[in-house]
Amino acid sequence: MTSTTSPFPRASFLRRLAAIVYDSLMAVAIGVVSGLIALTVLIVLLENGVLDKHGFEHSKDVIQQSPLYTNILRFWCGGWILLFFVWFWRNGGQTIGMRAWRLRIFSTTDKPMGYGRALLRAITSLLGLGTLLILLDFKNKLALQDRLSGTEVLVLTKEANHHRAWKQL
Repeated sequence: MTSTTSPFPRASFLRRLAAIVYDSLMAVAIGVVSGLIALTVLIVLLENGVLDKHGFEHSKDVIQQSPLYTNILRFWCGGWILLFFVWFWRNGGQTIGMRAWRLRIFSTTDKPMGYGRALLRAITSLLGLGTLLILLDFKNKLALQDRLSGTEVLVLTKEANHHRAWKQL
């Protein structure tokens, strides 16, 4: 399966890896900010008696000892990180790291990239490990998430990487 409908070549493993590094930095930043917001809200609720401290003196002890609170924080932060990727892939086909490396996701089917396909792509990427498939399939340069979501990642020219050129692609 090769890209026959596009004048752009498929992205190599190294180029994708570079974009993953950029996007990982963004994901960490999003996780930290969303975690700080959730922790602040949780601490305010605990300190004002809205939530029970279960006999602990400090809010941090309650949060650290409670599987419920720690899991809520994990899912909250993970959800925002997932939303980052899904939103950017659905709205423009590029994350910030992909834009820096002139990569863009295109559909290999007649269906446009919707939120469902973007979510499927995010889940099947296995935190970036799905990209390792390119090393085994260097001819087609399709990652696991590409195959399962019906997409491909192409390298754009400098001119095509500008937002104003997207309507023509």
